[in-house]
Amino acid sequence: MRINDYAVYALMLGASTILSLGLTEAARRLALRWNLLDHPIGRKAHNAPTPLMGGVAIFCTFYFMVLGYFSIAFFSHALGMRHVEQDLLGFLGNYGGRKMTGILLGGLMIFALGVVDDLHVLKPKMKLLGQVVTAGTVVAFGMRAKMFIFNDPWSSSIVTMLWLVLIINSMNLLDNMDGLSAGVSIIAAATYFLCVQPMEDERMVRLLLLIFAGAVAGFLWHNRPPARIFMGDCGAMFNGYFLATMALVGTFHVEATHTGSRIAVAAPLLALSVPLFDTFSVIYIRWRNGDSIFLGDKRHFSHRLVALGMSKPLAVGFILLVGALVGMNGALLPKLDTWGTLIVLTQTGGIFMLIVLLMWVGRNGGGRP
Repeated sequence: MRINDYAVYALMLGASTILSLGLTEAARRLALRWNLLDHPIGRKAHNAPTPLMGGVAIFCTFYFMVLGYFSIAFFSHALGMRHVEQDLLGFLGNYGGRKMTGILLGGLMIFALGVVDDLHVLKPKMKLLGQVVTAGTVVAFGMRAKMFIFNDPWSSSIVTMLWLVLIINSMNLLDNMDGLSAGVSIIAAATYFLCVQPMEDERMVRLLLLIFAGAVAGFLWHNRPPARIFMGDCGAMFNGYFLATMALVGTFHVEATHTGSRIAVAAPLLALSVPLFDTFSVIYIRWRNGDSIFLGDKRHFSHRLVALGMSKPLAVGFILLVGALVGMNGALLPKLDTWGTLIVLTQTGGIFMLIVLLMWVGRNGGGRP
């Protein structure tokens, strides 16, 4: 007996979404009872105290579903249902054992760091230290970005740690308006799902992506404007960690097949181009104005769109549309030759150049002298 792959995918996506819907509502009520609220002070964009703990619901949904999946395999073995065990564990492929332990342990560490930051507001350097330690743990469990020139242990480990810290912070910085970070996370997970290679040992990657997408989708229902709950740093950093990690374990190009371009390994960059654009643009603005790059402000991508005259929901919708368009480009990369890949990358760069031009014109009074 063979369990249909897409039946399992649909079941896990639906179950994680429903579970997340319920857990997010429970987290919202507990946050209100325990007075765990995000107050609209300083650079905050919301107008009323809003419950935190949405990230707890995302995290708990993801881990409950993943661990529940492995529990089914264990009890199937105990009951002598070997066919069920073989089908379920077949999804693990090359990501069983050590790597899966590393993924789950690193996720727990970054979530715990985010919870502490939500409750006590860590200094930026302390938060960065915790992220580096988490990234180092992931590397210690054998996950490294091995791409062509980065094959030796030292260079691949350094690139991996930089990548993890960058994406964790990028997703955290993007969490500045209702529905934004969650929406971008779902789009990025969908892009990954579409562009990972269709191989036997990529099943677990797809399964994890759909469980994650469902966990975030259930939260997003409560976080849509006007948000009834926020994910907090624990949720935003966990989302960034997961997406960064899936870029490491997913296979986006296989050299031996001689199909597609080597540049297809850039697919995760396109999937995460919106948070990366936001991060690098706001760092440039702070540097240009002589401010600390760690200084929180209202100069993010979404804030600049609002300054141009968009409403907050429209600004979020605009950014999600950009993310979806660029994500579709990323999903095409594994199927294109070198020239096709270069055209897609050029088109993607053009989209962001148009956005920069739009903001430059708006900042300078419509281009008038």
